Amino acid sequence: MDNNNNNKIDIDKDEIRDWIDSLKSLVQSRGKNVAKQVINKVINETKNIGLDIQNTLITDYKNTISLDNQVAYKGDREIERKIKSIIRWNAMAMVVRANRENEGIGGHISSFASSASLYEVGFNHFFKGPNNKDGSDIIYFQGHVSPGIYSRSYLEGRFTEEHLNNFRR
Repeated sequence: MDNNNNNKIDIDKDEIRDWIDSLKSLVQSRGKNVAKQVINKVINETKNIGLDIQNTLITDYKNTISLDNQVAYKGDREIERKIKSIIRWNAMAMVVRANRENEGIGGHISSFASSASLYEVGFNHFFKGPNNKDGSDIIYFQGHVSPGIYSRSYLEGRFTEEHLNNFRR
């Protein structure tokens, strides 16, 4: 049933199941590469018959590593999650403390909280320090995430309590 006014479309579930079963059978009998080629040819044909499906297939993000090629996470998720929680807590406490002494300092704690997992994976598994045989990374941290970076630096012993006390002052 063709419907151009974006109302709910009645889709025959048996027909959809047939299409999916056919695709699974193609993968099983001819392999994933052949199935991908067939799907790509079908997608290309949609242009010839006036279907605009490109916006539903393309996103700004693409995982460049297929699920089959992803390696298992090399870290200890439980301990890394605990460390991340401590760092987030310390960062929040540092901002609250600074704001009690000088109202309006701010601290953008939500910027760090929303990106904490990314930073922790980077620190734990990717960023290279000065003792790395291939040299160290130079990393610029956006200022809004500095509470978390200060907090981590303190836990690593690179910042003193005085450094934390002087945050944003």
